Amino acid sequence: MREFIVEADGGSRGNPGPAGYGSVVIDAATGETLAERAEYIGVATNNVAEYRGLVAGLRAARELDPSATVRVRMDSKLVVEQMSGRWKIKHPDMKPLAAEAARVLPAAQVTYEWIPRERNKHADRLANEAMDAGKRGEQWEASASRAGLGARVRETPAAPEPAGPPGDAAAGAAKAREALTRSHRAPAAAQAPSGTEDAPVTPVTPATRVAPATRVAGAADGQAAGSGGDEDTTKTRADRRAARGVAAQAAVTEAGPAPDAGRAAEGGPGVTPSVGWGAAPDLGAPATFVLLRHGETPLTPQKRFSGSGGTDPSLSDVGREQAERVAAAFARRGTIQHILASPLARTRETAGAVAARLGLEVTVEDGLIETDFGAWEGLTFGEVRERHPEDLNAWLADPEAEPTGGGESFAATATRIAATRDRLVARYAGRTVLLVTHVTPIKTFVRLALGAPPESLFRMELSAASVSAVAYYADGNASVRLLNDTSHLRP
Repeated sequence: MREFIVEADGGSRGNPGPAGYGSVVIDAATGETLAERAEYIGVATNNVAEYRGLVAGLRAARELDPSATVRVRMDSKLVVEQMSGRWKIKHPDMKPLAAEAARVLPAAQVTYEWIPRERNKHADRLANEAMDAGKRGEQWEASASRAGLGARVRETPAAPEPAGPPGDAAAGAAKAREALTRSHRAPAAAQAPSGTEDAPVTPVTPATRVAPATRVAGAADGQAAGSGGDEDTTKTRADRRAARGVAAQAAVTEAGPAPDAGRAAEGGPGVTPSVGWGAAPDLGAPATFVLLRHGETPLTPQKRFSGSGGTDPSLSDVGREQAERVAAAFARRGTIQHILASPLARTRETAGAVAARLGLEVTVEDGLIETDFGAWEGLTFGEVRERHPEDLNAWLADPEAEPTGGGESFAATATRIAATRDRLVARYAGRTVLLVTHVTPIKTFVRLALGAPPESLFRMELSAASVSAVAYYADGNASVRLLNDTSHLRP
């Protein structure tokens, strides 16, 4: 099931006075802005405008996916407490608006959270754009909006907080564009850097996704799902799903003290510590995740689905040689400070080879496990096409679709990886960490960092024992530094 975040706000210049609202719908898994709404509503109070913004945001979320769960975040304590049922609604103007908001989606799908105003800037800027348009005798137009770029910021915080989870490209890129806009705008008008103009927002619908036929080439070589998924054979599938739930929940409750930054973090072989846009010196060293895909198993060259619900194969002789080669490369580089591995046999074996060279311990991290491919485990793409054609077509067309037999969808994998990422970024701030994992998790780390759509998973090549790297900065920005490096495997 998809999850959206709705951020809404409203304002009145006079209270009552000329008023407007703004709402934004965000993909909770990726941080991507999916829709914006804003409107000048004439003379009204702040509270009326805030409720109108809430209704508009909920309706926009329903248009995108009526079955999605929605987390509403607003800086209006009144609206949040009243809609949560903790405060009574006494004002006659509020009652019909609250009732209207409650009718948009079933109550079980919607939760409410108060946030400080500085974390609700996107919606606040939309509301101000709407009021500015009303002052000119016009209505707000999405094509003219610059709220996502922060062109209307009235204050300049010393260290702005990210608008989304750490590492999401939408949040980091917005911050970078906002900083560049503030620093380069002329007194008369703000100018965004070339190539960063916001186009009108088009909600993502199934019709905008790439057709299944265009994805077969990517899936057929075992790359679509990851031709090397795995899981500890001592666990049942239910155990594994429970572990995933614990890992996701831990992202909410666990953010232990960050270790000392230590030496400057670097990526993997061939990685340099520079980052696009230029890193501000006060951000400190990033948390750098060096993403290592395990070495080959007997299933890898056969291009068979091998996820967390299969036979959990060990490395082949070729895979063990690959593990030794990448271990030697990391030993020469000397930048890895911690090693984490998926619980499956092939990842633990690959991580063990590296750990032996570096003199480090391996920590098993359940959140790094491969996707569960259900009844497709052990089959080739062609065999799945022959036995389960309808299920395969649905899976290729929709990231919410599960493999036959109740496997894990790509959307569920993304939610799990995002939770794991946030927890590990908090734990290893300023450190360089080797994550030994699988095709789908690595592609998902990269996809989320780039803010790319789900179909991009079918557009990345990821070889056995390849190295990729992503750096996560304190402002929420992520920098993809390396993808599918196999230079260490050459003789």
